[in-house]
Amino acid sequence: MTEILSDSDSETADTTTPPQRRYAALAANENREDYSLRFAAQSFRKWSPFVVATTALGGIAYLADFAIGASIVLSYGFTSGMLAILAAAVVIFVTGVPIARACATYGVDMDLLTRGAGFGYFGSTLTSLVYASFTVIFFSLEGSIMGQAFQLALGIPLPIGYLLATLIVLPFALYGMGAVAKMQTWTQPLWIAGLVLPFIVVLVREPGRFADFAAFGGTEGAGSGFSAIGFGFGMGVALSLIGQIGEQADYLRFMPEKTASNKRSWWAAVLAAGPGWVVLGAAKQIGGALLAFLALGAVGKTAALEPIAPYLDAVKPALGPVALTFAALFVVVSQIKINTTNAYSGSLSFANFFSRVLHKHPGRAWYVLVNCGIALALMEFGAFAFLNKILGFYSNVAIAWIGAVCADLVIAKPLGLSPRYIEFKRAYLHKVNPVGFGSMLIASVVSIVAYFGAFGPVLAAFSPLLAVVIAVVLVPTLAIATRGKYYLVRPNTVSGPGVEADLRATHVCSVCGDPYELPDIADCAKQGGAICSLCCTLDSTCHDMCREAGPVALPEPTFRTG
Repeated sequence: MTEILSDSDSETADTTTPPQRRYAALAANENREDYSLRFAAQSFRKWSPFVVATTALGGIAYLADFAIGASIVLSYGFTSGMLAILAAAVVIFVTGVPIARACATYGVDMDLLTRGAGFGYFGSTLTSLVYASFTVIFFSLEGSIMGQAFQLALGIPLPIGYLLATLIVLPFALYGMGAVAKMQTWTQPLWIAGLVLPFIVVLVREPGRFADFAAFGGTEGAGSGFSAIGFGFGMGVALSLIGQIGEQADYLRFMPEKTASNKRSWWAAVLAAGPGWVVLGAAKQIGGALLAFLALGAVGKTAALEPIAPYLDAVKPALGPVALTFAALFVVVSQIKINTTNAYSGSLSFANFFSRVLHKHPGRAWYVLVNCGIALALMEFGAFAFLNKILGFYSNVAIAWIGAVCADLVIAKPLGLSPRYIEFKRAYLHKVNPVGFGSMLIASVVSIVAYFGAFGPVLAAFSPLLAVVIAVVLVPTLAIATRGKYYLVRPNTVSGPGVEADLRATHVCSVCGDPYELPDIADCAKQGGAICSLCCTLDSTCHDMCREAGPVALPEPTFRTG
């Protein structure tokens, strides 16, 4: 079997006994792996809170926000559409705060967090696919927008444009956090300038159009007044973005340790780069709706839903003959920024899923190709044309997942119904925890049935809210009913609560022979010593014997870092 791990510290490992597992070349390079599938080591978290936040926020440069906002307001009118966007933003922000804090504190991504927040080791495999589908859907939507820009600016046919939109992000996504951080930082000034330009032009040239926009009744006859049904359906579409907190968390796990000296900057970065993304996201949705409304007469309804055409119509009076070039450049830069994040986060989710199912891990880079390949297929099949339906359906599952995780962090853990820390290692987890997994499954099924009209038009419109309410109520209910016994199969005597140990202490894994910090280590009954979390995941022969055996004493740490 060939799999992963860094050889950067191989000189510290015991070389008298050959390691039982050697990882494939792609997987062995942590500069590309970025500690995928495992705890992000403190020694690897070398970036400042500002750099981490900037990198995470660079990932929200997507223009699907423009298309989503335009679709909502054109379908349901200004009043219902605006209220739907704002209400969804509040829900996303509130649920995002505890998730962002947990990922930044414990150095884990969304999948590892889900394992320890009520889903169990295999229970979270379902959410890995839910999250992976989020990255695939939005990669395809963003890639479609880039393809539209290539067609408008260069005359490139859409199928070829979609292929180019996919290939252009691969170099960044394959090389991990280091390359992504540089790309996001360098492109940020150009992106910000391009983002605000059309709204400045409109404000200067046509300030009266804002009042016209406020009276807009949509293109489907919804009217400018408030409609509860329109509000519900619009909010459901906007809530499909709730999974974005997972992409933010994939960067937040690299936050440096919170200390007395960096406490303020740490919290500012976590809030801004975590739930704070939705503030700019909601503003972009409203801005996209405005530009679509202004361009409606000039480009028609179909083109108004494609961000490139309304954007070009808005900047043309100011930029004249270079407007098309500038608009295309802005779209391409925006899509590279977001689709790099989609491909990067999607690779983590697919890797998490397949490592547990197949007990193999060829390296995160291979799953970048899987993610991009599926997204390209969706583009070629015309997924953009079904934007509202795809996102409206998806939001029912995504919000049930996020709601269940949030409920565990905010309700179950503070009340002592679940462990007060995040345990993600296979050696200490039940395969399935009915608290989170059951809550998500029930909430998803009920809300999807409601979405298709089984309970009437009102609950069909508000099915995502139904999903989050059910999930939030069920988590503490099931935790009490099961007495929390499905969270841990046995206590973590290595790095769990109450264990007095230096968490930066390093142990050599008895399987791969590489050193890892204490939170990534478990005591293995089969090996009779320390095992890293990934080797524990990939073992297909132990049959979880550690669940029956008692704790295994570990030798003294090999060395200490920092």
